Amino acid sequence: MAKRHVLLAIVFASFALVAPAPAEEFPNRPITWVVPFAPGGITDTTSRIVAEEMSKTLGQSVVIDNRGGAGGTVGTEQVARAKPDGYTMIYGTQATMAANVSLRKNLSYDPLASFVPVHLVGESPNLFVAFAGAPYNSVPEFIAYAKQNPGKVSFSSAGVGTATHLVAELFKTVAGIEMLHVPYKGSAPALNDLIAGRIDVMFDYPVSVGPHVEAGKLKVLATTAPERLRASPNVPTMVELGMKEMTTQSWSGLMVPAGTPAPIVDRLAEAAHAALTSERVRTHFEKFGTRPMMLQKAEMIPFIEKEIKRWGDVIERAGLEKQ
Repeated sequence: MAKRHVLLAIVFASFALVAPAPAEEFPNRPITWVVPFAPGGITDTTSRIVAEEMSKTLGQSVVIDNRGGAGGTVGTEQVARAKPDGYTMIYGTQATMAANVSLRKNLSYDPLASFVPVHLVGESPNLFVAFAGAPYNSVPEFIAYAKQNPGKVSFSSAGVGTATHLVAELFKTVAGIEMLHVPYKGSAPALNDLIAGRIDVMFDYPVSVGPHVEAGKLKVLATTAPERLRASPNVPTMVELGMKEMTTQSWSGLMVPAGTPAPIVDRLAEAAHAALTSERVRTHFEKFGTRPMMLQKAEMIPFIEKEIKRWGDVIERAGLEKQ
């Protein structure tokens, strides 16, 4: 009998050596949060402050890894192939988890089949901005200018398929005008050429354009927010200008590779929720007109499905070809 007990003890000990660590032990090393865009934009700045707050709850560092390229596709595809252990996360966006379904030819991931939703992060409106010396000071004036100068008006974006691109495509359709799209690799270079007057207009986030507006290098014509922003009370909304369809909020969310154990997803969702309800994150978001989003895990699926359809319709109406 004693020998049998010794044998069982050895067997159970061997299982303990190879069995996965229980969820309560997660995480026991740093977590990589992949941001599939270049540093400096809203995705980068937002993820960094949320990651710092999540680290406090998780007891481990959450490290931002910028892997830009192809409208966010490169970094997103890499995470889709990552080990589903909770140590690699993706910063999903309106572009990567919705628009790319209709815009990219050989997309190797499916937003809902390749990932498990963890927690939405936030939604932010765009500001419609022009370079300081532009000969128009309002949206109606710009539309009139574009119609008087067909084929001569341009807009920049942070890349094909990004929200800064697709919101402008939606605007073209709603306003009934033509604009030439000039895509860049990130928001910063796009804004630089706008400030220099080489580009006419751009839709971008308050966090990106705010300093340039304050410096007098750019002027704001409107916001896509449903209501006027607290930080820009004199800027009209597109709704006020008769363009209800132009009420758009670019969103972001945290996701992990499909197959990640539910207890680990729960732990990450808990940390994300704590971060988004923290005073530090709320204050940062309010400053730039961003609203924290509280949907998490399975609650996110209907939201993402709706967004895939919405931006697919915009892409179809705009006549954009798959890249």
